[in-house]
Amino acid sequence: MAKPDQRFGPTRRIGDLVVALRPLSPAAPWLGAWRTLAAAPAFDNLFYHPDFAIPAAGPFGSGVRVMLVGDRAPEEPGLRLLALWPIRVTRRRWGLPLAIGWMHPFGVFGVPLLDGDDPATALAALFSGLDAVGQRRAMLTHVPMRGAFADLLAGWAAAAGTRRTPFWAHARALLDLTGRSEAERAAYLGHLSARRRRRLRQSRERLEADTPLAFDTARTPGAVAAALDDFIALEGAGWKGRTGAATALACRPDEAAFVAAAVAAFAARGAMRIDRLHRDGRSLASALTFATRGRVWCLKIAFDETAARDSPGAQHLHHLTRSLIDDPTVTVADSCAPPDFFLAETFWAERLPLAHVLVETRAGDRFYGLGVRLESLRAAAVRAVKRWRGRDKPAAEAE
Repeated sequence: MAKPDQRFGPTRRIGDLVVALRPLSPAAPWLGAWRTLAAAPAFDNLFYHPDFAIPAAGPFGSGVRVMLVGDRAPEEPGLRLLALWPIRVTRRRWGLPLAIGWMHPFGVFGVPLLDGDDPATALAALFSGLDAVGQRRAMLTHVPMRGAFADLLAGWAAAAGTRRTPFWAHARALLDLTGRSEAERAAYLGHLSARRRRRLRQSRERLEADTPLAFDTARTPGAVAAALDDFIALEGAGWKGRTGAATALACRPDEAAFVAAAVAAFAARGAMRIDRLHRDGRSLASALTFATRGRVWCLKIAFDETAARDSPGAQHLHHLTRSLIDDPTVTVADSCAPPDFFLAETFWAERLPLAHVLVETRAGDRFYGLGVRLESLRAAAVRAVKRWRGRDKPAAEAE
């Protein structure tokens, strides 16, 4: 193997693998290897897919570097990546160095990209890489507390003899169709109560008093681009736009540019849908949904607040749910919503339990106990402030 080029950041050999820490850059020579890994990882993650992460670096990528595990140095041709994890190395959280998984307002799932054939080796190499570049502790952000990844992390920690501690536990609505027969998929919405069904029927009748409702899905690049413009205008006309809220794309040109680039990239390969509920050509509700194989991510939803009393958001999500159920390629839909988001939890019966997990690397961390205490104090302080403000929302705390 050629001598690694240290101009780009730390590079270390661990057995037959090479671990490197590199800046997040659209000009990275390892972008092709990243795309290959992201196409079929052990665990899909929209937010760490290059078509999403590279545009997100504009508004949210300051200080982000990427931990890479491959069969050679990232600058060498023919690279095969086994793991990739965007991180920030910071002292700002407690005053101690901490490698923390990249998160931002549009990035709410933090499982690293791991080799689909051997995720255990990939995860072990990733943590060994942190050791090799001098990082003794790391925090995985927004990772599942149940399921295959949770089991994988627990297995690694047990084998390595290291400690891990979860913080900021929360859960969000999930539509899980895994393993359901066609008949079971068709019956999914049977959990809705008679009262909820009656209210949906009544609100639809009010919305259709003069003109029938229509629900359609934009999938082609041209249709998606037009639907995105419509979405931004609809969102901007509501309270988010009027108050300049951080999540209103119309008020944040850099974030609008990032979303437009990500939407265009996914639409170009048929992995994007924008679903719109409209009446006489006027949008009443709209949602942006990305796809990574059989998993879809409902990233943002907006609705016409002038029609709020007639629940256009509920009508839209009802239609969207039925559309996803009818799509045989969809197995899981992640609401990407904060916990206790009533609209998503009304229609999607499953919950995805998440937390941030502080992990001690194999080399050991003599300050691990201090880190646990400091993070516990930080969590308690944030909760106290939220309660004092009257809006104790776990998702908002998980920062």
